[in-house]
Amino acid sequence: MARVSQEHLDARRRQILDGAALCFARNGFHATSMQDILKEVDLSAGAVYRYFRGKDDLIHAIVTEVFDDVRAAFEGAGKEAPLPLPHDLVSVVVGRMLTGRHGLQVDGVSYFPRLMVQVWTETLRNEGLAAVFQEGYAKVCEVWVRIVEEYQAAGMMRTDVAPEVVARTMIATVQGFAAQQALFGESPLEDLRLGLRGLMSMREVS
Repeated sequence: MARVSQEHLDARRRQILDGAALCFARNGFHATSMQDILKEVDLSAGAVYRYFRGKDDLIHAIVTEVFDDVRAAFEGAGKEAPLPLPHDLVSVVVGRMLTGRHGLQVDGVSYFPRLMVQVWTETLRNEGLAAVFQEGYAKVCEVWVRIVEEYQAAGMMRTDVAPEVVARTMIATVQGFAAQQALFGESPLEDLRLGLRGLMSMREVS
């Protein structure tokens, strides 16, 4: 019997994860059955169970990947040189999330925001995944606190607000935009960039 290459094994695992993620994004974790996933990936039960013990195993793998993708998008944007202005930086992060590993583009529509909402919901009932989420969020905050400190040191941002507060608010903007995309349908990423630019251009009136 010919030996199956690691490349083939990795590709098959990726096929299963992507198909399962799309099913979960469409219908939620608990309304999706293993039969739905098998149909989506067009594989036998034996082929899928070779890689994953069951649906819970798939959920954990996908949630972990989503956290990794989001963290990588934030961290990657934080390494831009020169550092973009905040409204550009936030839109870069969202753009990378929508086109990354779990961009899940189908007929030009990204299912990633829907998957993110499913992930957030799942962490409310699963302590193990909640711990993964907390760890990932803490790492993202660390990166963006450093970014805010760079803005403040360069005189680009006021210094009378704690960097931690600003960082959490910037992250919340990304999360909020993703939630709007999932709940109300796609809107141009440029709208986010311009909206933030407008907010950040405000000046206090004495």
